[in-house]
Amino acid sequence: MRSLSGKTLFITGASRGIGKAIALRAARDGANIVVAAKTETPHARLPGTIHDTAAEIEAAGGAALAVKLDVRDEAEINAAVAQAVDRFGGIDIVVNNASAISLTGTADTEIKRYDLMMSVNVRGTFAVTRACLPHLKRAANPHILVMGPPPSLLPRWYGPHAAYTISKMGMSLLAMGWAEEFREDGIAANGLWPRTLIDTAAMNMVGAIKPAHCRRPDIVADAAHAILTRPARDCTGRFFIDEEVLAEEGITDLAAYAVDPNGLLLTDLFVEESVR
Repeated sequence: MRSLSGKTLFITGASRGIGKAIALRAARDGANIVVAAKTETPHARLPGTIHDTAAEIEAAGGAALAVKLDVRDEAEINAAVAQAVDRFGGIDIVVNNASAISLTGTADTEIKRYDLMMSVNVRGTFAVTRACLPHLKRAANPHILVMGPPPSLLPRWYGPHAAYTISKMGMSLLAMGWAEEFREDGIAANGLWPRTLIDTAAMNMVGAIKPAHCRRPDIVADAAHAILTRPARDCTGRFFIDEEVLAEEGITDLAAYAVDPNGLLLTDLFVEESVR
């Protein structure tokens, strides 16, 4: 079995949701996890802190470093990377998971919300990866994973919420560019996106989406694990859908990932095919 044992993962937005699930999956292999997120003390509406997640990582068999990080702050990014390298000796994998969302039209998207999405989703992804790059170049099987959708120019994805769509596509285009830029360095850069809605605290805040229509974050975590344990030189420049990754691994029965086995799963944004 392929394993992340001994690897160091720098995961943004790892205090909850998909980022936390990816961290815990890697922890079961005995990986080192840098829990890089903003929530250092309990949030009024969102569960989990970097310290809570770090404790769960340790309990699962991994080693954890909790670092308070706002990906909009270059100084904080550089400090977090320095702490990670000081603690674990390097960085093998960067998972750009931190993201801001507002599914609003142009008139209803305040400029401060527009700036937040661009600063966190696009600029933050670029800044974190740039800071980790020297260490990735020294790693044995380095990966950059962006939680972004397959790039698309279909107008129907832009019309309802142009600002958010542009910010997420920007993350994906960075992965596309890095796959080419770092090909000779042997650094993989890929995107990963869920086929269905995923039951997370962020999803619950966006709108009236019932958990019964969602899968658990574990499906994305298992797909991420499969990607990050592949040879970097042979697995780059792709935009994966979680279901398809697991199918490549021989896993086709996905019933266990559903929050409600009897619920009707809803397809996520930016996915063209319906749920199988």
